[in-house]
Amino acid sequence: MNFAFGADQVALREATRDLLRRDCPPGVVRTAWDAPAGRLDRSLWVKLAEMGVLDLLLPERAGGLGLDFCSLVGVLEETGRAALAYPVVETAAVLAPLLRESAGDALISASLGGAPVPFGLDADAILIDDSGTLLLAKPSEVVLEPLATVDRSRRLAAVAAVSVGAAVLSRDRFETEAAFARGAVGTAAQLVGLGQAMLDMTVSYASERRQFGVPIGSFQAVKHHLASALTELEFARPVVYRAAWSLSKGAKSASRDVSMAKAVASGAARLVGRSALQCHGAIGYSFEYDLHLYLKRAEALARSYGDAAYHRGRVATAIGL
Repeated sequence: MNFAFGADQVALREATRDLLRRDCPPGVVRTAWDAPAGRLDRSLWVKLAEMGVLDLLLPERAGGLGLDFCSLVGVLEETGRAALAYPVVETAAVLAPLLRESAGDALISASLGGAPVPFGLDADAILIDDSGTLLLAKPSEVVLEPLATVDRSRRLAAVAAVSVGAAVLSRDRFETEAAFARGAVGTAAQLVGLGQAMLDMTVSYASERRQFGVPIGSFQAVKHHLASALTELEFARPVVYRAAWSLSKGAKSASRDVSMAKAVASGAARLVGRSALQCHGAIGYSFEYDLHLYLKRAEALARSYGDAAYHRGRVATAIGL
């Protein structure tokens, strides 16, 4: 069996990477930290919609691309690499398969299992898990409370109340579980991308920063940190791809594979972040230095859709431990 990505999947990923490299530098991510509620710049979001990223999992008959999660996982990894400040996992991975038609460039977020809502006060609609029933609420149908968070670019809010008029998308608990699984794998893909961004940044810094007349990257201790970070990422990436394949094929092991992916990717991104911070020294703690944008996002996403401990428990249960 050939598990390699096809030419079209690679091309879609590369097109997304090119767009984000051009239109989502760290300065753009920073603007999301302090933009007023409801005033998030959506220009890049519209471009992603025009590319078909947001409707990638939506069937063609409903206005989507009709592709599977194997096509989406690489795209989401690139959004993680860029620390994209939009709810792309919630819109493209969690919600899209539940819709009957394309939502266009609407910015839609989600709260599953009572979790905070990313970009809640910016969203055009919010998918809410109400005790297993999936509701799609308009801003006027939900009461949100802003939340303080270490990564302000995620613009979190808590759901305080939901109107009885919110549209019901599903009462099937299996669809709710599937939505959570898609969110977990999408977030795992972003964590791998974030880890890669932090590693690339640190390798570049270690190649340029000099002490005792030589680059610090030549020091054995720095090499060890970078090698460990690379190893963790290289182990995590195929686990995430396997989970995407399992979701695409409806594999019996999908639940286990999803939890393996989220647990491993969360651990890898956090380890890479710690290594990057160590190698950067004091400058890594500076708000003005870009590393913190990726480091804080990784810490936040490591806890989203279940942290590593939660998913390790699910894996243990799945294998009978």
